[in-house]
Amino acid sequence: MFEKVLLRSLDVPESQDLSAYEAAGGFKSLASVLANHSPDELIELVKASGLRGRGGAGFPTGLKWSFVPKDTEKPVYLCCNADEAEPGTFKDRALMENDPHMVIEGILIAAYAIGAATSYFYIRGEYGVSTERVEAALAQAYAKGLLGQNILGSEFSHDIYVHRGAGAYICGEETALLESIEGRRAQPKLKPPFPAVAGIYGCPTVINNVETLSCLPHIVERGTDWFRSIGPESSPGPKLFCVSGQVKKPGLYELPMGISMRELLEDHAGGPLSDNFKAVIPGGVSAPMIPGSDIDVGMDFDSLAGAGSMLGSAGVIALDDTACVVRVAARIMEFFNHESCGKCTPCREGNDWAAKVLRRLEAGSGQREDLDQLAFLCAGIFGNSFCALGDAAAWSLGAALKHFRYEFEQHIDDGECPFH
Repeated sequence: MFEKVLLRSLDVPESQDLSAYEAAGGFKSLASVLANHSPDELIELVKASGLRGRGGAGFPTGLKWSFVPKDTEKPVYLCCNADEAEPGTFKDRALMENDPHMVIEGILIAAYAIGAATSYFYIRGEYGVSTERVEAALAQAYAKGLLGQNILGSEFSHDIYVHRGAGAYICGEETALLESIEGRRAQPKLKPPFPAVAGIYGCPTVINNVETLSCLPHIVERGTDWFRSIGPESSPGPKLFCVSGQVKKPGLYELPMGISMRELLEDHAGGPLSDNFKAVIPGGVSAPMIPGSDIDVGMDFDSLAGAGSMLGSAGVIALDDTACVVRVAARIMEFFNHESCGKCTPCREGNDWAAKVLRRLEAGSGQREDLDQLAFLCAGIFGNSFCALGDAAAWSLGAALKHFRYEFEQHIDDGECPFH
């Protein structure tokens, strides 16, 4: 059985309390870093571990840190992205509610590496319990001298401020998140310059996901060889998989990166509710679905990219034989249309029109020409929108059309949905 690392305290009573975290060895990694590593050495350590961002893009964490200018006279900031608005994703919520001090220790380690004196903990507005647990943990850390001035007797000082979102999916995009923190409407900004050079208040800023930061204390404690021994060489480490949909045992699973989708869904999540899986969305609704016949793919960044999808947030949504792909595609497009910030025309108009066509198709009132219209809309949105929201919508719909065109045609030919 795989040893739980990130979820080791999931069943520990009062695990969110500082005393429970310290009893499990908490903040020893921070003490070791402050005593034994320079910031540059820490960056190289994280580079050597192969840690890739767990928020969706999978960008190498240490490399991202290294982009922060070394000779800047401006203050450097760190942002913990806990917006977690991707449908099918609930991993960061579990970490914040059950082990908030692990996240805080990860923030402090990252902040030390990049030279940040201030961090913003950006939490999804709907996450009330998460916010309460994080704020209580921060109060405990300040009282114990683990935050504030001269942490653990070192020259390192750091403050963390909680900033709650207001329910906007677009705030998961890093530049929109920064706009939100600054009090403006959350809309993505043109890159370059990238946040590492000009982020919040025009200052160098690093944005890391909750799960990414939670890996750091364990990498420091156990070493890079241990971390790289888990999972594939290009995407090492433990990984949290959120499994939902039509499976017998939905839930949050910590397993090695690269585990096969079939093993995850059949051995751990209990298999489909019906006879077979029709399709699986592997990384939240932003990730294109793949047919149930192709689930022997590895659950890591490179393997899923090779299969025409992506790991994303690892929000795995399973669809069995009773699912209507047209209905699923319509619901996903409705979501993206609702959450579009409206800044660019391809996303604002294209998603709205695609949602209208899909509603008509799902109701059995579609025509064959509608399928060509949807393909046209996907081509017009993908690669032409200001940020990745439009790309995700078009990519997701395009995969449904590619793999399950016959279901769309069946809705048209029968004049109704065959799945009731």
